[in-house]
Amino acid sequence: MMEKPYMPALAQRLKKFNQHRLPEMVKLKYEAMTENIFRFYRGTCHLFYENLRNAKKIPASPVTWVCGDLHLENYGSYKANNKLVYFDLNDFDEAVLAPALWEVLRLITSIFLAFDALDIDQDQAFNMATLFLKTYSATLCTGKPINIDPRTAKGIVCDFLNSADKNNYKDILEKRTEKKKHKVVLSLHDERHFKIHKPLKEALIEHMEHWIAESNESPYNYKVKDAVFRLAGTGSIGVKRYLFLLKSKIEKDNYLIIDMKQSFPSSLLPYTKAKQPEWTSESERIVMVQQRMQHMSSSMLSTTEFNGDSYVIQELQPVKDTIRFKLIKDRYRDIIQVIDDMAVLTASSQLRSGGMDGSAVIDELKAFGADKTWQEAALNYALETKKDIEKDFNTFKEDYQNGVFN
Repeated sequence: MMEKPYMPALAQRLKKFNQHRLPEMVKLKYEAMTENIFRFYRGTCHLFYENLRNAKKIPASPVTWVCGDLHLENYGSYKANNKLVYFDLNDFDEAVLAPALWEVLRLITSIFLAFDALDIDQDQAFNMATLFLKTYSATLCTGKPINIDPRTAKGIVCDFLNSADKNNYKDILEKRTEKKKHKVVLSLHDERHFKIHKPLKEALIEHMEHWIAESNESPYNYKVKDAVFRLAGTGSIGVKRYLFLLKSKIEKDNYLIIDMKQSFPSSLLPYTKAKQPEWTSESERIVMVQQRMQHMSSSMLSTTEFNGDSYVIQELQPVKDTIRFKLIKDRYRDIIQVIDDMAVLTASSQLRSGGMDGSAVIDELKAFGADKTWQEAALNYALETKKDIEKDFNTFKEDYQNGVFN
């Protein structure tokens, strides 16, 4: 009997988690994760919570709705159903009921790691993490959620949103489409777009046509013209994800692009003791929590089932972008403003969804915000976790170079 080849412990954990993803795309995920420690962190949310369950010095906190994978690049701008632009949390694939502090620990750890990857002084990272905790706590103490749009934003976030507000659908069409034989199609020259085999493409288009006809969230009088496989993010590389080009039956040269993304169970679920609602599907969980935590949700947000898999559908945004810290790494005041806004939004998302299906009510969240005893422990945990992630990242790079993930 042949012995199984030896596989390092970290590689086993990564391969086990990604075993149900598309193998060829998972290879691209592993490659992306070698870029820097922050990219590795983004691709290994499950490792963070596997390690968190064994931690003994994490203060207690109220159970709230959390997006689960909160880091500096999971806030961004987007146009909502009401056609206004907002800056808010924007990734809810991992969303569950869990201790409020888990969300905060994931975020402040990302500050230390992202600043390290950008060669920003770690004293500055510590100051920003401390600022985040103070603003987050102060916002909870108000008991009132706040939203950020071009009218309420300040500094660089205001500039960011005003720029986003001026964008239109032509921008996205220019980037993602091309003309072939006088027809507009999704471009395969985009490195994030991949061709779909004909039988699957035909089945997907038929499914999307059915969604357009049956869903209350779908656009009126549109027809599907094309579809491609889409690659996006880091943690979600390997899930099935498709883009559809829709054309209006009424208005000439009026197009929409729809994103359809496969849903998996949250990687937090094995570790949180909070009783979860009985969702009909993973995509229902994602959409329902997103609608609770965001001030306004993105256009056409809905769910569907295709070939036995659960998917989230939403309109691909004319602009859905993140603050590029690489461009502002030397602008200390701008970084302060962004981190401060992110803290406000994190607390606001928990207040906004307070009291729903088992989450803490606002009075509990206010009391937690007023409690000064947990912040130092949170900072210490994030700093210790950073060291552990550095070890894991170095091990991962060595394993990758040795062909363990081939």
